[in-house]
Amino acid sequence: MSTVGVKQGEEITLKNLLTAFNGESNAHAKYTAFAKKAEEEGFLQIAGLFRAAARAEQIHAGNHAKLIQQLGGTAVPQIEKIEVGTTAENLKVALAGEEYEIEVMYPDFIKQAEGAKNAAALRTFHGALAAEKEHARLYRAAIERLNQSAGRATAELAAKANYYVCPVCGYTTEKLDFDRCPVCKVPQEKFEVIN
Repeated sequence: MSTVGVKQGEEITLKNLLTAFNGESNAHAKYTAFAKKAEEEGFLQIAGLFRAAARAEQIHAGNHAKLIQQLGGTAVPQIEKIEVGTTAENLKVALAGEEYEIEVMYPDFIKQAEGAKNAAALRTFHGALAAEKEHARLYRAAIERLNQSAGRATAELAAKANYYVCPVCGYTTEKLDFDRCPVCKVPQEKFEVIN
């Protein structure tokens, strides 16, 4: 990636956006594979959660890619080899990834973007961070349900469930109990339904 023509100070923001783009692209691929495994194991509710999170990660990657292009960069993901375990193992891997983004990656990127006064980077990083927090909450709840069922596909876990994803910021939820997206204010009726 060349930084020729990139303003001084925006070089770090561009590198952070490229890192976030690659991370979100890999999360999309990973969660898609995890959804397939959950479906094979009879956990349709968890498969839906993985599909919804994968869609949100795709939205985040797209938002980052737009800004990367505006800053003169090129967004090409490098998808890593995906290790697929059991659904229980995959949930733990997914939760660990979300926790890293919540606790380390996005806070660091936000701090740098604040210093660079890059409002567009702040928007895309804050939007992704808010969605990742919700993903972590949903993964924790799924792990708890799976633990309570002793790893068996109970009627609840075997039933499809709807998840809703904001098409603008990727915010993901089980309930549409709001008029507008809590993150980006998109009307609730625009949310995508994923199961």
